[in-house]
Amino acid sequence: MPSVRFVAIGDSFTEGVGDELPDGHVRGWADLVAQGWADAAAEPVEYANLAIRGRLVWPIVEEQLEPALALKPTHLSFNGGGNDMLRPRTSVTRIVAAFEHVLRRCDEEGVQLIALAGANPSGQLPLSRVIQRRGDLLSNAVAARLRERPDVVTAFNWYDRELSSPPYWSEDRLHMNSRGHHRVAARVLTALGMEPPTAWWSLPPLPAGAQRGAAYYRTHVGPWVRRRLTGTSSGDGRAAKFGVWTPIAPSGS
Repeated sequence: MPSVRFVAIGDSFTEGVGDELPDGHVRGWADLVAQGWADAAAEPVEYANLAIRGRLVWPIVEEQLEPALALKPTHLSFNGGGNDMLRPRTSVTRIVAAFEHVLRRCDEEGVQLIALAGANPSGQLPLSRVIQRRGDLLSNAVAARLRERPDVVTAFNWYDRELSSPPYWSEDRLHMNSRGHHRVAARVLTALGMEPPTAWWSLPPLPAGAQRGAAYYRTHVGPWVRRRLTGTSSGDGRAAKFGVWTPIAPSGS
């Protein structure tokens, strides 16, 4: 049995939305971490990813945490709260409580927690000041809570100013593009004590193609508003992309 069994839970950030492959599947930082981990260890890594786009933080915990722990992982990554921050009424205390619950359950099961703060999209979004303020409060609160736990692996992407700049974001301005996901993967691997490929910190810029003005609102903001009004989610009906253990072999093996 491989010595590393890594499971990721979360929302679109962890599912990998924005890093679309030519075949239509999404990849994302967690997939990249699994591959980088296998390469660094020179042995296969078992990998599962239960993240579903559009999920609020407590549905992530309620729907994904126990199935993830039932897989008997050695490591579990958790991020959530990004979708909560876009809602009119958001309780940072309630989001932090979700992190505390995940930490407690990982302690009980003897699983190494990898806690992430998401990247900061606020500079490109409507209501940027509100999102910035909420993200600052959330990231600072989680960092303060985990400061007492140096054994928890942390990758706080919110504070990375380079990552918050437009070249790291997809056309919808809400999800990172491939450059962004590679940079996050590099940070996670570094936090785990591994040396990621240097290029992952800043891949060459992607071709510019961002929509502006009315076209942006029609294509991206309008559908989001409709989902809020109808009580639906972009993740409705979706299954986890790696719901069971998937072996990730070292590159070239």
